[in-house]
Amino acid sequence: MNLISPYLPLLLLTFALGFCLWGLHWFLIRRHKDLKNERKFPRQLLILALSLIAVLALILVLPIQESSRNRLFGLISLVVSGTIAFSSTNLLANLMGGILLRATKPFSIGDFIRVEQHFGRVTERGLFDTEIQTESRELISLPNAYLIKYPISTTRNSGAIVSAKLSLGYDIHHSQVDALLLNAAESSGLKEPWVHVLELGNFAVTYRVSGLLEDSERLITAHSNLCRTVLDTLHGHGVEIMSPTYMNQRRLNENQTTIPKSIVASSLTETNGGEHVVFDKAEEAAKKEKNKQQLTNQIQKLETALKEQENQEEKTIIKRRLESARKRLEALEESENQSDSDNDKELNESNK
Repeated sequence: MNLISPYLPLLLLTFALGFCLWGLHWFLIRRHKDLKNERKFPRQLLILALSLIAVLALILVLPIQESSRNRLFGLISLVVSGTIAFSSTNLLANLMGGILLRATKPFSIGDFIRVEQHFGRVTERGLFDTEIQTESRELISLPNAYLIKYPISTTRNSGAIVSAKLSLGYDIHHSQVDALLLNAAESSGLKEPWVHVLELGNFAVTYRVSGLLEDSERLITAHSNLCRTVLDTLHGHGVEIMSPTYMNQRRLNENQTTIPKSIVASSLTETNGGEHVVFDKAEEAAKKEKNKQQLTNQIQKLETALKEQENQEEKTIIKRRLESARKRLEALEESENQSDSDNDKELNESNK
């Protein structure tokens, strides 16, 4: 008994820490079988950190001399620092980039972003990479280290500026061009349009017409419709969109223009650019993120109201609403995990 008593605190602490870590692992990971790897990683990271703390706690209760204990601490710190030093630099850089992006929040799920030559809507944000969906419906995973290295241009869901540039000759007065371009922007559905003169070239004047698009999900369609309305508006008022250096192999009469004849179905009618097909995953992810945020805000308000409410009947009503909101949030997260799991299975099958 005298031989065991010095080690009794160590054995009890080992058993208690082991049981706590096992229970935490079951609660955070094992019971969530459909949890995606990207969502599982932060939980694994937490368990790893707690395991390291548990090892340090066990060293503190070891019945050894202080000098030996300090050597053990030094050995563990050497192993940890060596592991970090010899780990993949890209892995660590992407992890730190993911943490930085989550802290600064330069974009959200569903936003249009442009990084160097890449452009698309954000579908997923992970600790190591960020997935975007391009205009050709491709899914591109951009490493987070790449995103923090280059400037990110973000188009928010709250609204975007849509612009179109064109060059016209000096024979057309700029006031006439301004009025026609403003009319075209308003006809395409843009709010509060304006026109800038960008350049006075050797042969032509460069104009840019811009306007506010309140529904940024229609960004590509809105740009296409703006270009269509600019063409139809200028041609409809006899303004020829042609550089003064324009040359053609056929002879033109002095009064002949190159304005196409109008057709019955005017292109001023807004067209559907197919964003719901091109950015289907991004739109679905944005809707889920918006619903989750709304439910989270609703739960916070209900929790605050429950604390402040003194009437028992009102408290009962608030508790029911709070329970219903929590169930909806849990169901939404479960459906999201299930869809992620199904997507992973389809990807694995396609790779086979």
